[in-house]
Amino acid sequence: MALPWSWRRQTANKALVSPCTHHHIAVFLLTFFSYSLLHASRKTFSNVKVSISSQWTPSYFNNTALELRPYELWNCNHLFPSAEEATLFLGTLDTIFLFSYAVGLFISGIVGDRLNLRWVLSFGMCSSALVVFFFGTLTEWLHFYNKWFYCCLWVVNGLLQSTGWPCVVAVMGNWFGKAGRGFVFGLWSACASVGNILGAFLASCVLKYGYEYAFLVTASVQFAGGVVVLFGLLTSPKEVGLPELGTDEEGSAEEDANQPLMDGDDADDDDRNYSIQAADTESQPKAIGFLQACCLPGVVLYSLAYACLKLVNYSFFFWLPFYLSNNFGWKEAEADQLSIWYDVGGIIGGTIQGLISDVLQKRAPVLAMSLLFAVGSLFGYSRESLCLFGIRSALLAVSGFFIGGPSNMISSAISADLGRQDLVKGSSEALATVTGIVDGTGSIGAAVGQYLVSLIQENLGWMWVFYFFILMVRNLLFLS
Repeated sequence: MALPWSWRRQTANKALVSPCTHHHIAVFLLTFFSYSLLHASRKTFSNVKVSISSQWTPSYFNNTALELRPYELWNCNHLFPSAEEATLFLGTLDTIFLFSYAVGLFISGIVGDRLNLRWVLSFGMCSSALVVFFFGTLTEWLHFYNKWFYCCLWVVNGLLQSTGWPCVVAVMGNWFGKAGRGFVFGLWSACASVGNILGAFLASCVLKYGYEYAFLVTASVQFAGGVVVLFGLLTSPKEVGLPELGTDEEGSAEEDANQPLMDGDDADDDDRNYSIQAADTESQPKAIGFLQACCLPGVVLYSLAYACLKLVNYSFFFWLPFYLSNNFGWKEAEADQLSIWYDVGGIIGGTIQGLISDVLQKRAPVLAMSLLFAVGSLFGYSRESLCLFGIRSALLAVSGFFIGGPSNMISSAISADLGRQDLVKGSSEALATVTGIVDGTGSIGAAVGQYLVSLIQENLGWMWVFYFFILMVRNLLFLS
């Protein structure tokens, strides 16, 4: 006879953290820095947009062009007649990347559940590093500028980078149970923000030598990280003879993994009627299908919510240095350094909000409260009169806390909750698929958003861009 849900929940609450060994620490660090390196290479493109835009426009828009090459040669090779058209193309590249990234996430999640997660992650990191090198470094060294070539490379880069998040979340989900998952994943999901900081730091250090060296440095570090992952990452406890999650805890840690999505106390009993796998199936569950994963409770809802949130989060990611440099006349290196404060706020926000959700055993109320404050922070940041460096830094940190924090929680802890709920019997073969669906849907929203940001900015100005962000956050409040 099954225990009442309230009793089982009390049992699951006995510990706020999962048992930890040196293998857990190694997995935490390897997955953390592997995804940080992927994000660092993306951030590099964001941080050098001003330099790229200058390089792609005619010499009379480019003060350094006459020093670099003859006037006639440059005007035969430039891509765009004005900086405005170059900016629009940069937004198009962001959109292309995110659409291919979104499509790749749906595929990578399924592939990750059927192949070795270590191989898939390492292949994606090393291959993406080569593409980034071709895009930003080799083309500049050869003075080869072609819009279609750039677009093709960025499509391939999006597909390759999509192998990262489903794989690292699945590996983390294999090692860390429900107990304390909000805090552990909240701290771990800072990997994206740390990657942004690392990318901004590396770009600002070598940007004076040319934007091609910023791509060269991040691509080299990412390739080396992929090699380390290939030989050092353990994808599950059974590889070192440790018991898998749930086998030594009598299911207590994973028993209410879907409860952050439910409000009723009897939801657990009702959901048993929709179990994907029968009780008498094999002890080693097989990978579930794409449609089966979409039918899991909460997957579609949180995927749509994440689409709105990732649109705003990635708009800050892609356009913040460009906005600060063009709107306030700051130097590109200064804008890169200031943008770091948004990521600092996201790191703190994800960790604290994850810990609070562990204590409350509910994630949705924490998300809703954070998003209410996010509306206020966005409105405050839209005030162009507040242009002092210190004020901008503080507002960026606050915005990152209330926007980046919920984004980290949905993409990591909640995705792990959804992929290990009772309906799939804690199967690790559902984790990457569910994570790919949530993050893939979010990336589709982000892809559409980046093109809209460039259009709104060009026709209405940056103030209306922030109003658009506020509208997206309000839509997210209704979904949550």
